[in-house]
Amino acid sequence: MKRIFAVLGCLCAFVCVVAQPRFVAERDITKVGELQFQVPKTFTLGFINKGDKPLKILNVQPSCGCTTAEYSQAEIAPNERGEIKVTFDAKMLGTFYKDFEIHTNAGQEPVYMALQGIVVKEVKDYSADFPIDLGNVRLISNYVEFDDVNRGDYPEQIIRVMNTDRTAYKPELMHLPPYLTAICEPENIPGGKAGIIRLRLDSKKLFQLGLNQTSVYLARYMGDKVSEENEIVVSAVLLPDFSNLTADQIDQAPELTLSEEELDFGSMGDKRKLTRKLVITNTGKSTLNIRQVQVFNRSLSVSLGNRCLAPGKSTKLKVTVNAKHMKKAKARPRVLLISDDPKHPKTIINVHVTE
Repeated sequence: MKRIFAVLGCLCAFVCVVAQPRFVAERDITKVGELQFQVPKTFTLGFINKGDKPLKILNVQPSCGCTTAEYSQAEIAPNERGEIKVTFDAKMLGTFYKDFEIHTNAGQEPVYMALQGIVVKEVKDYSADFPIDLGNVRLISNYVEFDDVNRGDYPEQIIRVMNTDRTAYKPELMHLPPYLTAICEPENIPGGKAGIIRLRLDSKKLFQLGLNQTSVYLARYMGDKVSEENEIVVSAVLLPDFSNLTADQIDQAPELTLSEEELDFGSMGDKRKLTRKLVITNTGKSTLNIRQVQVFNRSLSVSLGNRCLAPGKSTKLKVTVNAKHMKKAKARPRVLLISDDPKHPKTIINVHVTE
């Protein structure tokens, strides 16, 4: 009898999980700032299929005739990104909020995304001073670098922010690692004004020697989500400490010498990958240890033959450029070598390539 009840219990507890797609908007509301009166403009509404079955857009219904929507009929595989192109005619002055009702094969209930902004007679052009466009916010750069950091340093860098909206904006950086803190000045940036985000680095909390790289995300409005669009890449290069070496020890130390410090790949053309090699030689008086070989952006990959070189010995470093990641990379393409050469503990190889 107990066995029968046990079997029945298992049957009652059994839940049939059905695979299905799931539509997740990158942003529920896309704030586009000021638009020029009577100049139509097109925007991209991004989404991701977070389900485990292909997702398909069945219909997109704008809330009024002033907007149109275009979308692909192709299926979006799980964990892949899709886009809806929407165009607003900007024929009426003033603020606007335009809904898009989106029907998918993920369920009977629609999902909603929206555009929000203001149509004005004359749009102020901030692009020369703040070239990075994040909608209602613009930046001078979306890449920050703390160079030549020694353990115990507390350096600062500044991110300059332009609020192109007409209402006050409170900047917030999301996903800050333990070694970074951020202070906004002013705390609320008035409409049409600029402010700064002061980034402070605690070098004692860095994870490793050499390149420590992370992505933080600037919230453009309350409830904003992380995406490539609002990503800011932050790099910090932590140097080894040779302050306790004597003059004689430095004289007898290893020395890293490159066959070339600039790698010119030329044009990618139709090629997906290009590879170049250079030679690293120990021209010093003791064994050279290459402690880190790192890249500043993901369009590069590297392969080193030997990390430990006796005096007079050489090895080859292979550097490969991948065309797939070139457009999305925010940091300049460079290779970083960290070694126990006390005169040059950090060696940078600049990579030049055109699409």
